[in-house]
Amino acid sequence: MMRQKSKASWSHPGHIFTLIKEMWKCSQVMDSSHPCFLLLILTGCAACCSDNGTRRFDYCVLGAGPAGLQMGHFLSRAKRDYIVLERNSGPGSFFDKYPRHRKLISINKIHTGRQNREFNLRHDWNSLLSDKPDLLFKRVSGEFYPPADAFPVYLSMFAKELGLRVRYGVDIGRIRAMQSATGRSYILTDQHASNYQCGVLLVATGLWVPQKVEFVGSELVEGYESISTNPEDYKDQAVLILGKGNSAFETAQSILGRASRVHMLSSSPVRLAWQTHYVGDLRAVNNELLDTYQLKSLDGLVEARLEKIAITRPEEQGRRRSGRKKEKEKKGQLYLTLSKFVQNREGKNSSEVTAEELPGYHIDNFPTRNPYDRVIRCLGFRFNFSIFDNSACPPNSENAKGRLPGVTAWYEGRDTPGLFVLGTAAHSRDYRSSAGGFVHGFRYTARAVHRILEQRYHSNPWPSTKLLTTQLQSWILKRVGEASGPYQMFEVLGDVILLRGSRCEYLEEFPIQALPQFSSLSGREVSNQGLIVLVMQYGKKKIDFLGRNRAETDWTKAWKSNFLHPVLYYYDTLPTEEAMKLRPNGWPLPRPKAIHHMVEDFLTEWDSPISHIQPLRRFLEHCVQTDLRAFYAETCFRFSLTHRKPPLFCQHGYLKQQGVAHDSQLWQHVRAAGPMPAEKDAGTSGADPAFPDYLPQAGASVTSGLDF
Repeated sequence: MMRQKSKASWSHPGHIFTLIKEMWKCSQVMDSSHPCFLLLILTGCAACCSDNGTRRFDYCVLGAGPAGLQMGHFLSRAKRDYIVLERNSGPGSFFDKYPRHRKLISINKIHTGRQNREFNLRHDWNSLLSDKPDLLFKRVSGEFYPPADAFPVYLSMFAKELGLRVRYGVDIGRIRAMQSATGRSYILTDQHASNYQCGVLLVATGLWVPQKVEFVGSELVEGYESISTNPEDYKDQAVLILGKGNSAFETAQSILGRASRVHMLSSSPVRLAWQTHYVGDLRAVNNELLDTYQLKSLDGLVEARLEKIAITRPEEQGRRRSGRKKEKEKKGQLYLTLSKFVQNREGKNSSEVTAEELPGYHIDNFPTRNPYDRVIRCLGFRFNFSIFDNSACPPNSENAKGRLPGVTAWYEGRDTPGLFVLGTAAHSRDYRSSAGGFVHGFRYTARAVHRILEQRYHSNPWPSTKLLTTQLQSWILKRVGEASGPYQMFEVLGDVILLRGSRCEYLEEFPIQALPQFSSLSGREVSNQGLIVLVMQYGKKKIDFLGRNRAETDWTKAWKSNFLHPVLYYYDTLPTEEAMKLRPNGWPLPRPKAIHHMVEDFLTEWDSPISHIQPLRRFLEHCVQTDLRAFYAETCFRFSLTHRKPPLFCQHGYLKQQGVAHDSQLWQHVRAAGPMPAEKDAGTSGADPAFPDYLPQAGASVTSGLDF
C-alpha cells in the first residue's frame, strides 16, 4: 500500500511557507513565552527537518527531462505528493549538448490540414501531453527538423506553465532500497549527503553515459561527446568513424565537405528507418554519406566486430613522436588492423606495431589499409547503473547489449518492486521495434505507468468509456482514424474492449504484453463474453518498400498489408503468461480465437465503406454474435411488428425513442420532399432504397447508417 502522507511532507517549500504563516498568526494572539507558542515552534522545526534530515514523498521522479516532466504533470494533475529531482540547473540538460551538431531528427509537422488535436499529435514528435491545448512545441520552433536548443526552452515552459514541483541542482549519487514494517521504500542521497525517501521511485534519467568498447588501441579514439564540431578542424583529413547510427552519420555528414575521406565501421550493415519502420535507425536527414559511398566519391562503409579490431601506429612513428619533430609529424597517423594480426605486446605499447602486423602485409587489398588522421567513436549511450546499490539496482536488459535496465511489461524494474523506469531508459520493452525510446512514444508509456500507479496505490481503475455494443464500430473507427497513442506505440500499446452483452467497456492504450495481468493492473474485470484488443502493426514480410507492389489495396487480402494498419484480436478469455511467451515469432500477442486486419490505407484514415467499415462490422458481429447493422426508423418499425427480437440497433435506438428529435420544420421538409423514386422498387429488390445499388453487388451488407 502507498504510505499515507505524513507530517514530513511539510518539507516541501510550499508547505513550509504555509506553516510559517500559521506560526505568524499564532504569534499575534499569544505571548512568545507562552508554552503553546514554544511547542508550535518545536513542531514546525520537526516537520521541516525530519529524521536525519530526510525529506519524504510518496513519489520521487529522478530526472527533469521530457519523461520526468511528463510524469510530473500526471502526478500533479492527480494531486499526488511528489518531487522531481534534477542534477542540473534546468530541465532537459541532455539537449544542451546533444545532438552535437544541434539538429533534432524528431519531426515537427505543424500544418496537417486538420484541427483535430489528437490526430495532429501523430505528426508532432516533440510536444508533451497536457490539458492545455496550446502547450505545444510549435510555440518555440516552426522548423520541421527543429534546433536542439529549442527543446530545453520548451521543457522550461512546460514545467513553469503547469507549476510542476522540480528541484534543480540535486545530484543523486546513491540509491538504496529499505524494507520496513510499512513496506519497501527507496532512499536517494545527493551530493550534500541529504536524503530523499519515497514509496515509489520513477527513474527518468535517460541515457547519457557514452557507450564504449574495449579493443587494442581504444585509447587512441576520440569520443562523440568531446569531438570538435567545427568542420574546418577536419580539413583534408582521413577520418574513420566507429558506428553507423544517427550520431555517427550526423558526424560524418557535418565533415563531408572538408574531410578527404570518411569511412564508417560497425559490426552490422546500416539499417534505414524507412525500411525497418524504426525511428532509431538511420534517418534520411542524416544519410548523405550513402550517396557519396554508392557513387564512389572516396567515402565508404565496412563491417567488422569492434572487439576484433585494433587501432595502431607503426613503431617507428611512435619513436619519432618522442623526439622534437614538426607538428605534422607529431600528429601521426592511425592504422586499422585486426587484433589477430597483432602479436603479443608484453612490455610494449600495445598500440604500436611493426610493419608485419599491419593488415596490408597479410591482405594486400585490405579495404582500410590506408592510414587515418582521426578515429571517432559514435556508439550511442547507456544507462547509468552506478548510482544504484545492490538492493535497488534493476538488472541489465537482455537486448540492446545490456545498455538498458530490464523492466516488466508495465515498466517496473525486474526484482525492484516500486521502482519504475520511464522514457528512453525503458526502451528495452520495444527496442528496435517501436517508438518507446523517443518523446513521441514514451509520452504515452508514461501515461500508462501513471494509470497503473493510480490503480495500485489509490484504487482508481483504468479510465474507460462505457458504450452500447451498437456504438462500438463507430468508436473503433474514430480511434483508428485519429488516436495518436497506438499509432506511435504500435505493437506495444493497444485499446482493450471488454464485451458485456449489449454493452461494452473501452480502455485506451494499455500495454498489451501485460494482458495476463490485466485485471490487477487496470482494476477492470473480463467477463465470460471475452475481449477485443485493437493494435496498430506493420506487416512482417520483408519487401522492397519503394517497389511497385509495396502496398495491399484489396480488402479481402488485408492480412497481407505491409504498412501500418489496425489489427483486432478477439479472445474469449485473457491470454496467460505461458501463451504470451509462446506467441508466434514477430506477433505482438498470442494466437486469438479470431483476428481481423483492416487493410492498409494510403491516407491512414480507414473510413472506406466497403474496404474498411463493412468487414469490420462483420468481424464485430462474429465476436458479439449480434446483428450490428444500423437501420432507419421505418425499418425498425417493421422489424418490431414482424420479429420477436428486433436488431440491437433498433432496441437501443428506435424502441427507446432515441432517434432524431422531433422538429416540426424537419417534418414539414420531409412531407414536402415526398417519397424517393427508388421506393417503388423496394419490394422487388430487397435492398434498402436509401443505399446505393453498388453495395449489394460488391457483397456488402445493406445498411442505412454507419456513424453515430
